[in-house]
Amino acid sequence: MFDRTVHVIAGLGNPGDKYRGTRHNVGFFVIDALSAEYAIPIDRKKFDAFYGRGSVRGAEVILVKPQSYMNRSGIPICRLIEYFGISHRNMLVIHDDIDLVYGRIKIKVKGGHGGHNGVRSIIDTLGDENFTRLRVGIGRSENESNVTGHVLGRFRPNEKKMLEQIVARSRDAAVTILCEGTKEGMNQFNERTIQPSS
Repeated sequence: MFDRTVHVIAGLGNPGDKYRGTRHNVGFFVIDALSAEYAIPIDRKKFDAFYGRGSVRGAEVILVKPQSYMNRSGIPICRLIEYFGISHRNMLVIHDDIDLVYGRIKIKVKGGHGGHNGVRSIIDTLGDENFTRLRVGIGRSENESNVTGHVLGRFRPNEKKMLEQIVARSRDAAVTILCEGTKEGMNQFNERTIQPSS
């Protein structure tokens, strides 16, 4: 999937203090973890997105956090990859997913948006579903009708105990995809679920 050129890893979320720490912003958490681990400051801004450029194990990468709110994420991401001349086939999008249990991550190559407004925006803007996604499970609310409240809510105390481990695992999955390929990433990360510590 990825060749040895410049790659983009984009984490989805909503900007501002109101949404900081919410489940919908888990994509931002993973980008921040990559930034910290590989000393890539996210300190530049263009096209309504914060980004940083650096190297991960010898692979050149641009880390992106769109600031346009979730349902318009596709616009700044697509403008950035066009500006830098990067194919969307060399793009990884990291986002929350209510259809995966909390503690599970899953790598997916192309396909529909699954009801996720950020992914929908990227597909609509690109006009193409052919890009890799790293889905980070946040589970569903016990109140099935309150999807918005769940994704925009903050993690419960028992969830917070697992969150650091989930973000670290998601970071490692992104690095594996980048450096070893999507298939290897799937083999290593798709079938395991992080369990609460006793």
